[in-house]
Amino acid sequence: MLPPDLPPISNKPLYVYRVLIKWFSFFYFGLITIILLTIVFPFMCLFFHPKERFKKYGRRFVSSSMSFFVSLMHFLGIVDLEADNRENFRNLSSKIIVANHPSLLDIVMLLSLVPNADCIVNAHLKRNIIVKGVIRQLYILGSLDFEDILRSCSESLNHGNCLIIFPEGTRTPRSGNAVVKRGAARIALSSNCNIVPVHIGGTDKYGLGKKDPWMGFNPRERYVYTISMGAEIKSEKFRNISIPWAVRMLTREFSVFLFPSKEKSADITHKPAEE
Repeated sequence: MLPPDLPPISNKPLYVYRVLIKWFSFFYFGLITIILLTIVFPFMCLFFHPKERFKKYGRRFVSSSMSFFVSLMHFLGIVDLEADNRENFRNLSSKIIVANHPSLLDIVMLLSLVPNADCIVNAHLKRNIIVKGVIRQLYILGSLDFEDILRSCSESLNHGNCLIIFPEGTRTPRSGNAVVKRGAARIALSSNCNIVPVHIGGTDKYGLGKKDPWMGFNPRERYVYTISMGAEIKSEKFRNISIPWAVRMLTREFSVFLFPSKEKSADITHKPAEE
């Protein structure tokens, strides 16, 4: 059953094909992850030392894998990725990338564009075998104390990595308030690094959104991801302001770009980083 804001299915055979290919794509993604976990990364550990060198090439390998995965979904006719200027994404260094989060594939799209990307992994995944085997070696685990997260983020940014953060902490709800946490602003001020806001738009992502059914897909067309990079926000301009107020102002500034329609209607809530 489609939500009322979507049009009816225009081509039922094509719709069924897209749903089946979506399932296949996630099966393929899981298979590739297992291969990375059991073969690729243990092999890389033997040749890339010290740990930071392994992380550097490991993240680049993940980025290439995500790029191939996006190309496969494009070839199969379910996904298009349209980015402003891919070279701009590839050249980012020591930046905090904040993005809205409409679907499951957002992190895949950003990792495919940014080869030196680090990210904070959801704490709820800490018992997952994939986290234990791969993610914990390459990325920052959200189950750490917030001060430890600040320290880990600063170290990663100092090594030239970019840090991807979805400030909502979860996928954007289809309706209702966008709840934006202030952790990204706290990290920017603590590390003295600038923020690059990235807006993820395109066609409706029904079937990949929060609480969407696995049987769902866009009823009229493939998933199109339009990735737009906003103007860089310099953290130093907030240096002479009290920390609580600076965090609030910085969060508000990138939220205007990420959620333009909701900002105009004041339909957005900001929460402290600890919440």
